[in-house]
Amino acid sequence: MTALSPLLKQATPVTIDHALGSEIFDVDGNRHLDFTSGIGVVSTGHCHPKVVAAAQEQVGKLIHGQYTTVMHQPLLALVDKLDGVLPSHLDSLFFANSGSEALEASLRLSRQATGRPNVIVFHGGFHGRTVATATMTTSGTRFSAGFSPLMGGVHVAPFPTAYRYGWSEEEATAFALKELDYILATLTSPQETAAFIVEPVLGEGGYIPGNTAFFQGLRERADKHGILLVMDEVQTGFGRTGKMFGHQHFDVQPDIITLAKGIASGFPISGIAASQELMSKAWPGSQGGTYGGNAVACAAAVATLEAIEEEGLVANSAERGAQLLEGARAAAAVRDGRGATSSSGTNGIGDVRGLGLLVGSEFTAADGTPDTARAQAAQQLAATKGLLLLTCGAHMNVVRMIPPLVVTAEQVDEALDIWGKVLAEV
Repeated sequence: MTALSPLLKQATPVTIDHALGSEIFDVDGNRHLDFTSGIGVVSTGHCHPKVVAAAQEQVGKLIHGQYTTVMHQPLLALVDKLDGVLPSHLDSLFFANSGSEALEASLRLSRQATGRPNVIVFHGGFHGRTVATATMTTSGTRFSAGFSPLMGGVHVAPFPTAYRYGWSEEEATAFALKELDYILATLTSPQETAAFIVEPVLGEGGYIPGNTAFFQGLRERADKHGILLVMDEVQTGFGRTGKMFGHQHFDVQPDIITLAKGIASGFPISGIAASQELMSKAWPGSQGGTYGGNAVACAAAVATLEAIEEEGLVANSAERGAQLLEGARAAAAVRDGRGATSSSGTNGIGDVRGLGLLVGSEFTAADGTPDTARAQAAQQLAATKGLLLLTCGAHMNVVRMIPPLVVTAEQVDEALDIWGKVLAEV
């Protein structure tokens, strides 16, 4: 009998019958709060009426119009819509299907535009699962192990992960920038370095936000050496962090941003944005693809962007994100039933951090080591109580909350109530 690959393990036991907004209903009729959002994809929630209507209408007109063969209206409409959303200097777009493809496109453009072979990525980053993007991914070896040799030309610099180092954010930032300078002096000459590629918030790496001093330090070095700054906004884009794009929290201007996940509320579409001047330096034939800029996905993306604007979902992300972060920190500080206290926190959580609707709780044992077992147990127990969550981090010891941008204050409170009960039991 044909079956799915045995490697495709579900994070929760739920089989969906239908879903709406922030709620999933399984085949047995049980309701679940979805604080996974399809790993940050369904930004406007499940089956948003505006997105559903746009997709249904487009399916009846044109499903696939290959965009280097013919042009179609939904793609032109999406380009126009993004003109009012993207930073003004990023006025040229290329569309693909997945986050990995977007990162590959940014890599290809960076190398072709600069004529330089190397890139620097930052420790803990996740950029995809293809050979090139897995090489650039350092959030866990599970994404790159077993199919070496990987791509050459990638060097890894520290990210200011203050909690892991046991330092203040200022100390971690100073260390990261100092080590970056050392890498440029010892491993890859600035004259051979095409780009810095970095997430505004480490996603799979543990939901760790960067900071203004760090990103401005990257910008200064990029400007000094003619290096491009690529912001991977695949998970942080389109309102997820409480601003339209994650880098906007840090007063930094990227040369390229990558787009995917939340742009179309679940339809597969991705892309990169750069200036016309920079994009024109790509080599002829280097951009394309069979399914990129799919007509139905483009229509859904236009509807998604309209819903985000009309319903004030970026502001809601900021407000509900602050509520969620405060509540998660309060839950972590509650004494457990044994009255336990330790360096890892009273509920075994050593750090709670996030930005907007990206909130992570890192489970740590009393001796400071990652407590993967407890994190996994908490995530699984939450699912039995109707709250769907995911884990991340190098040791998978961070439980992450990623509700849709449409989540309400009442739903956040309900989720936090469940989370508090989980922590009391796990």
